[in-house]
Amino acid sequence: MNIQTGTPPSNDQSQGPVIDQVLRLFEAADPAILGLLAEDIDFRIDHYKEEADTSWQQANGMGELGGLLARLGTEVFPKGTRILDLSTTPLGNGWAMTRFEQEFFYGVRDGMVRSLTYITSHEEAGKLDFFRETVTTITTL
Repeated sequence: MNIQTGTPPSNDQSQGPVIDQVLRLFEAADPAILGLLAEDIDFRIDHYKEEADTSWQQANGMGELGGLLARLGTEVFPKGTRILDLSTTPLGNGWAMTRFEQEFFYGVRDGMVRSLTYITSHEEAGKLDFFRETVTTITTL
């Protein structure tokens, strides 16, 4: 939702796949991100060999997702994030695979890190309705 005009963000493909738009809005801490998520979104973040408890990083629907995003903001990304690399490959029928590299102050480790993740997503009618992120590395800087 555009804060000034109250209108949802444009979902035309000139801005790229919806997943790219969602990640850029996340980087900007822009509440317009909610306008690109389906009410029934199926959301989960998995971690490869990460010692932190991530069992809470899943949500079914917007009702659960709001609390998850708030917790991510305070515990994982208290100082936001910066996208280093973002490349999405459309797989057909609304599915996409995204390679996502970011740098951020990781609240769990109390320090700067670089992270590489892969995201499988699905979009329909301009909204993201499926999000599976696999965090493959978290490297302390």
